[in-house]
Amino acid sequence: MILYIKNGYLVDPASAREGHYDILIKDNRVWKVGPQLNLDDLDIVADKVIDASGKFVMPGFIDLHVHLREPGYEYKETILSGSKAAAAGGFTTICAMPNTKPALDSIETISRVIGIAHEGPVNVLPIAAITKGQDGKDLTDIYQLAEAGAVAISEDGKSVLDTGLYAKAMRQAQDIDIPVFAHCEDKSLAADGVMNEGEKAKELGLPGISNAVEDVITARDILLAKETGVRLHLCHCSTKDSTYMLDIGKKCGLKITGETCPHYFILSDSHIPGDDANYKMNPPLRSLRDVEAIKKALKNDIIDVIATDHAPHSREEKSQSMLGAPFGIVGLETAFSLTWSELVGTGILTYRQMVEKMSLNPAKILGIDRGCIGEGYIADIVIIDPQAEYLIDKNKFYSKGKNTPFHKRKVQGRVLYTIVSGDIVYEYK
Repeated sequence: MILYIKNGYLVDPASAREGHYDILIKDNRVWKVGPQLNLDDLDIVADKVIDASGKFVMPGFIDLHVHLREPGYEYKETILSGSKAAAAGGFTTICAMPNTKPALDSIETISRVIGIAHEGPVNVLPIAAITKGQDGKDLTDIYQLAEAGAVAISEDGKSVLDTGLYAKAMRQAQDIDIPVFAHCEDKSLAADGVMNEGEKAKELGLPGISNAVEDVITARDILLAKETGVRLHLCHCSTKDSTYMLDIGKKCGLKITGETCPHYFILSDSHIPGDDANYKMNPPLRSLRDVEAIKKALKNDIIDVIATDHAPHSREEKSQSMLGAPFGIVGLETAFSLTWSELVGTGILTYRQMVEKMSLNPAKILGIDRGCIGEGYIADIVIIDPQAEYLIDKNKFYSKGKNTPFHKRKVQGRVLYTIVSGDIVYEYK
């Protein structure tokens, strides 16, 4: 299909373009970009024309941190249902975390994810487990898993607490130049905590999780990255000190990046209305002080990426008390509108910065040919309406998971089209 997008406001940091441009897509790639392209002069007839007047055109979003639950937990989410949710949220590429059942610790499970994903609307890139079964004892065959298609390694859902074993994994990842995605959590410190340690936890009579649970392992992992030379990516940063250490690591010249999620720059523990498991995630919602630090780190480009940590669960699981419910919320279908409303709309981030954090920087971390609407690039594109206002409605999610603290929240900015390899995979109607 030849697709022609006209009159849109293009924001594409990779090609240093921002302004009104037309885009012509042919053979799955961006063929021409320019102001007021004349199709007659190009001797081209478009199969479909999208008039993007008053709309923004951006590289498709890339989510480095998604739990698709398949294999093993298909009642929570499947690769296909999660992919449809991603498309509805403007994501054209998502990374599947390894804490499935069985874990993504073998060529067979990596190949299975890739095979199923081919039937879905977006690009799905698997991240391999660091240890077999994620049991923290024996390393997976990192070289073979990377060759099979894994784009990174992670023990997400937990940390590898055996420091020597973790360092060995880092050295192997550095040897083949794939990143390590670090879930920073000291389980012995976390104990049975279910929310941030603070006044709200005392008020609700619930066990708390201190900032040190994240910060201790963050410090360790940064030091190991210095020792091994690996590319380290810190997942879901939530504390002030994690941003401080990330900044120091960068200034020391380490190959280190970091991500946060919308819930960490919007909500604090003070927003938790009661014993509601839709506000239970790991790491937990922190203090207002931490929220402000996360926003500052985003503004100053200390935090490189906005991810979702999309973690669907069943209604039954999330209907329990925080004491018994699993950690996690969904985010693929709300991340853009929340970011646009809370960061771009308030002047904390520029258009360019948002695209960098949701598209260009993730592409660079993964080392993939995405995140750009330059001529010759694969046509992964999102078109959004910056003025559209609406209430988030979990009952309309494509995801099987409805577990979100943002239900009925008013937001601005709506995804109108998601285009993957030149094909329209989502259209708002």
